[in-house]
Formats: sequence, structure tokens, C-alpha cells
Amino acid sequence: MTTTLRPSGPLRQSADGARSRPYEVRVNSRRVGALLIAADTPFGPTVGEIRDLAIDERDRLRGRATVAALAAEEVLRGWGCRRVRIRVPAGSPGGLRLAAALGYVEQGRNMAKDLPPEPPAPSAGVRGRPMTADEYAAWDAVAREAYAASWTARGMDPEAARNKARADHDAQLPRGLDTPGATFTVLEADGAPVGHVWVAGDGEGAYVFDVEVAAEHRGHGYGRDLMLLAERAALAAGHHRLALHVFAANTPALRLYESLGYRTTHVNYAKELI
Repeated sequence: MTTTLRPSGPLRQSADGARSRPYEVRVNSRRVGALLIAADTPFGPTVGEIRDLAIDERDRLRGRATVAALAAEEVLRGWGCRRVRIRVPAGSPGGLRLAAALGYVEQGRNMAKDLPPEPPAPSAGVRGRPMTADEYAAWDAVAREAYAASWTARGMDPEAARNKARADHDAQLPRGLDTPGATFTVLEADGAPVGHVWVAGDGEGAYVFDVEVAAEHRGHGYGRDLMLLAERAALAAGHHRLALHVFAANTPALRLYESLGYRTTHVNYAKELI
């Protein structure tokens, strides 16, 4: 029996080169699953994604998903893509095994935590306070550059990365420090600022959009205190779940989040299309 992909909907295209199309996974004429192939990511039309790959339960463990993923990669090559990304739920051991078997490399993780009614108090000698307008102005200039650099490091064209940084910051913070639902907190240790965290509502809970300990103050546990402040900010805004993203290379941050009770919800992978 032969596993193939068959289009199940029209090819959607836009003037900027983005495109997407749904497919059925079939064994001969029988439908056994589905997926969506897309090249509409922020990285531009040369980076594609395989989304929502699912095989019907009775047809699992027979290599159907592997063949479907490889066929999807061929579609993306035909579209001119040079790189493919996938997002695998942490609760899908088969999906995680498939990613590893096909040579995908972990890029980062989405994590979340159901918050307790009251998080532990920060360490002795530290406190959180609202970010000032002057501090926000300084942060905003640096944050936009750092955000653009993070996308460039993941393969985005530098000009496109700068445009995305501008658009995303303007959309997330239309009123800057006074944007409703956004909380900027500065952590002080012995009266001196040592780091900051930005938390805002995002869907069903809150999200840590930026957290950083100043380079000269790292290694003293202030990252933990900042995350506790983030939890307090989320709870104060009426949220009971806090989510974040961590890059795969940032092992210290990953270990910190795990120690605080954050659990991986999705693993993000990428692979070069040779």
C-alpha cells in the first residue's frame, strides 16, 4: 500500500509570495490523516511549515506520518523553500520521535504554569517597582534592536526583522508604558535596579514577553525573583496561567523555569531543506 498526499482544498497565495494548502494523507484511496503545508511565516516565502499533522489512530505506528512529512517537505521544496519548521505538542511522544528521526533540530520551547493563589515572596533584600518613563524609553530602544536580532539569528532577512520588530512592538504596546494590560516591573536589590520583566495578557492567560537580568548582576538568583514578580503581576491582572518561550540554547533559563514549575507545552523544530 502506498501513502501519498492529496490536496483537500485550494492553494491560497498572496502577492508577497506566501502560500498554504491543506492535504489529506491517503493510503491508496483511503484517507488516514491530514496536514496543512504553509509558507506564510514571518521569515518569508523561503521558510515553510508543516502544521497539524495527524494520523487516524488505527493507522498509527505504520510509518504513515513519516511518509507524509517527507512528502510535505517535497512540496515545500517545489515552492522554493529552503527551510522547514514544525511545532510538536509536548504530549505527543510519536511526534517528538518523528522530529528526531527526520533530522529536525530543536529551536525553542513554549512553556506554561498554572499559578498558585499566591506565589512565594521574593528573596530578602529585593523588591519590585513599576518601571519609570525614562527607564521605558531606554528599554524600548534596546528591546527593538534585540528583538530584530533574535529573528535575524533564526534566518530572517535583517530588513524584514527590523520591520517586524517595529510592527510587533507598535502592536503590542500602542501606548507604550501606559498600554492597558501591560505591566513593566523593575527588580531592585539593595536599592539598585538589577533587571526587569514585561508581562501582558495573551489569550487565556498572561505571557512573559521580556525578562532580563542586567549582565553585571547575573548569577545571584535575580532571574528567579523576576519570574516571581511576573507571577504576581499576572495574578494581580486576574490571570491564573503564565506562559513564555525559551530558546533551546538558553539552558540556564530552561532549568530555572522548570524549577519554578513551568512545563513544556510545545517544542519548536527546524530543518534545512537540502
